[in-house]
Amino acid sequence: MTQNTSDLLRQYTTDVLDPDSPTPLYHQLFTMLRDCIVGGVLKDGERMPSEKELAESFNVSRITARRALHDLSTRNLVARHRGRGTFVSYRYRPKPVNAPLLGMLENLEMMGRATRIKVLGLHFAFPPAPIADLFDLPEKQKLCQIVRVRSAASMPFAYYESWTLGLEKKDVSRSELVSRTRLELLRQANINIDHIEQTLTAKAASPQEADALGIMPGKPLLMLVRRSFDEKDQLLDHLYAVYNPDRFQYHMTMSPDGTAEVKAH
Repeated sequence: MTQNTSDLLRQYTTDVLDPDSPTPLYHQLFTMLRDCIVGGVLKDGERMPSEKELAESFNVSRITARRALHDLSTRNLVARHRGRGTFVSYRYRPKPVNAPLLGMLENLEMMGRATRIKVLGLHFAFPPAPIADLFDLPEKQKLCQIVRVRSAASMPFAYYESWTLGLEKKDVSRSELVSRTRLELLRQANINIDHIEQTLTAKAASPQEADALGIMPGKPLLMLVRRSFDEKDQLLDHLYAVYNPDRFQYHMTMSPDGTAEVKAH
């Protein structure tokens, strides 16, 4: 067993798995090991813990450990060799999307076309009070709420919830949200964005977010809040997004003259 594997088993205790969760133990173990592989904790070519080592470290049966390793193998994340053990067979090679900061909207559209969207919800609803207050709306005014998950190479990496003023039912559908970027739909509906405010921070994955992203609840995520305004400073769109940092990074390079380059990958 390699040093990385030893460190892994020391870092992750039996507390990582919740026997009272409706999610089977083998899938909880699979999810944790998958995140370690995709995030580079366990590197390409490294020997994985054996069924016996996993069972003892996480207080599960060998059948549970065997199922978790099998699921990793079926997703081509590990290769199992009789008599030698199981080895990581995944190397993450990010493909950055580059654009000047002034072209942030175009950069977002490029990312939208290069990835895949699953729509979890599309509703016209009364927003909760904190959202309604941001829009400074009169009572009983509905907004368009959209909940989505974005994936790359069949791996979900982002969870989005947006509230938009001015979108009507004729302007948007589930099929259009899959085939077109949301920015394109906003433009088509004559919702013209003049400026954007954006905040980046971190948070722990909620159960809902963890389920959508296929990760363990409580995992640290990158959180983005983006608010888009018109020329009169009226809020048009409020976007809340969380990203799995194992699969997504937001990198900015700035020069002394004030120009900037953004890389999201």
